Amino acid sequence: MWRKNLWTLVAAVMLCGSSYTMIIPFLPIYLLELGVAQTDVKIWSGIIFSVTFLVAALLAPYWGRRADRSGKKKMIMRAGFSLAVVYFCGSLVHSPVELLGVRVLQGVANGFVPAAMAIVATSTPPDQLGFSMGIMQAGLVVGGIIGPLIGGVLSHIFGMRLSFVVSSLGVFLATVAVVFLVDETATPPPPKESSLWKDLQTAFANPVLMRVLLLSFAVQTASNALQPLITLYVAELQHTFEGVVLTAGIVYSLAGVASAMAAPIWGRMGQMRGFTTLMVLSLIGAGIFNLGQFWAKDIYQFGILQFFYGLFIVGLFPAINTLAVGSIDASFQGRVFGLTTSANQLGAMLGPLLGGFLSSWIGIRPVFLFTGGALLIFAAVVRRVFPRNQYT
Repeated sequence: MWRKNLWTLVAAVMLCGSSYTMIIPFLPIYLLELGVAQTDVKIWSGIIFSVTFLVAALLAPYWGRRADRSGKKKMIMRAGFSLAVVYFCGSLVHSPVELLGVRVLQGVANGFVPAAMAIVATSTPPDQLGFSMGIMQAGLVVGGIIGPLIGGVLSHIFGMRLSFVVSSLGVFLATVAVVFLVDETATPPPPKESSLWKDLQTAFANPVLMRVLLLSFAVQTASNALQPLITLYVAELQHTFEGVVLTAGIVYSLAGVASAMAAPIWGRMGQMRGFTTLMVLSLIGAGIFNLGQFWAKDIYQFGILQFFYGLFIVGLFPAINTLAVGSIDASFQGRVFGLTTSANQLGAMLGPLLGGFLSSWIGIRPVFLFTGGALLIFAAVVRRVFPRNQYT
């Protein structure tokens, strides 16, 4: 059963990931189409990116708790069908304020991937957990490869609105697959006297989980600072906005190809050598290649550096997910993924705001120095505060 769940959910998160990245990288261009001035698009991009993550972060612990009490499969169905409606609504907006409203609703509907990860965590044998988390991350990353390519081509030929419609269809099909093919392993529900506050107290009392949550927040802040800027940086490197959506889609996909290749390998390496070592190596490599993008002279150098950045940054996520799951008992795992999602989304909210502010103040290129340096500092911190041989 666990293998069927794993591969079905890998395909589902791949579709969900492609639906997301089909539109997200190109929102700055969509904002220009909606009438935002080019001088204001960086700030608007930061706000549009961040609002979804803020709402999702606030609701994630609640959805994680509901997943433990009502079932993780039901949470996937709720999130998937809701996201399908929200993405379709994105094709109908006519102003940046309306797009902001759609992004708020997307935050409310969030939760597909964390619930899928929780089902895999509860149904997979412990000795296969690192591998399974790596495969799940690879599926998500493959979706991240397909999405920008499809979104770039569709937007280049037909405009952004069709990308929203296709995204809606993708996440709808992913949810239907889960409904018919995934069997959820029963886990003990939270005790009736348990509350969200007690869940947070349980998390705060767990030192490994708290370190994982803080690391998730920090890494997401650094990596997402660049999310609303990549397409604009591509336009800067090629000295024109003409064809920028298609070019940016290809560049995004290079990092995704590398991540998809590396994710299962990182997962197995963590299982064999320990996840602390895995995280340190990932952060050092990602930091170096992120820093290198500051000196990119053209789109080709930038694409190569993005590829190697993707090769390393993906190693963090199976390690973080596996350590989070291994730090707590099975009855708490839906809430663990809710808490890790909150940490991720708070970082993903702060990152674009920080990136938009910094790039408006000092330009896009210096932001790479900030994010690359931060990742190297995180590597040193992880080496110091996590146990030397931390496995599952």
